[in-house]
Amino acid sequence: MICDIMWFKKEKGIEVTIKREVPNGLWVKCDECGEILYKKELAKNLWICEFCNYHFKIPARKYIEILTDEFKELDIDIQTANPLQFEGYLDKITAASEKTGQKEAILIGEGKIGDYKIALGVMDFRFVGGSMGSVVGELVTKAIEFALSNKIPLVIINASGGARMQEGILSLMQMAKTSAALSELAEAKLPYISILTNPTTAGVMASYASLGDVVIAEPKALLGFAGPRVIQDTIKQELPKGFQRAEFCLEHGLIDAVVSRDKLKKTLIGMFDFFGTEKEETQQK
Repeated sequence: MICDIMWFKKEKGIEVTIKREVPNGLWVKCDECGEILYKKELAKNLWICEFCNYHFKIPARKYIEILTDEFKELDIDIQTANPLQFEGYLDKITAASEKTGQKEAILIGEGKIGDYKIALGVMDFRFVGGSMGSVVGELVTKAIEFALSNKIPLVIINASGGARMQEGILSLMQMAKTSAALSELAEAKLPYISILTNPTTAGVMASYASLGDVVIAEPKALLGFAGPRVIQDTIKQELPKGFQRAEFCLEHGLIDAVVSRDKLKKTLIGMFDFFGTEKEETQQK
């Protein structure tokens, strides 16, 4: 496939249009600033716009590649059901699974970051908007239990539109279930670091995503329960500039830090140092 790229430059005060043919799919437009970016360079920059620092959505496995030195996915054989007989629901799950190569909207496993072993969960917004149903809630709980049984920190990278409406109250129950499991982790004095990516909203934000000992967000991530348009329509007031973005949430005390994706790994290692987490070599002794 070939597409036309229009370039503009000024020669002797006159704007000249240059038309070049380039293979389709090599370029992408930044959703934030509108700049046209070369995909290979964007990938090298961890999918961060060099002009405005906008963080593109990336798959769960890409986060695993960026952050971990080792990762082994936990083999937990549970499948999404259709308890409310919601028409077309399982077809939607099948399509999402084929698109992403995942069984559900979160991957969980044992990872290694630097010298530290961790339990890791990574949500994927491509899978039905990262929505939380019964299986996602169960997998989050399994990741918490794995951290607890192995006495290692828990890290969850969140990306979600909230609880999955096709499962009704069964999806909403996962908010309480995951929160209760995290309370056991807190009692065991094992650190939980929650990373919020764009977007992290609704039921996920109102439960395990906001319960970290440290809550970190990527720059400009949309965070909150209801979306800004819904809030504005409800209260009939103009919202402040940057409302519900990561920087606004940091300023108002909802999160602890805003960290660029290229600095996340180093930040996590610093957090494990701060919490006095045992290094792998110490655990082996």
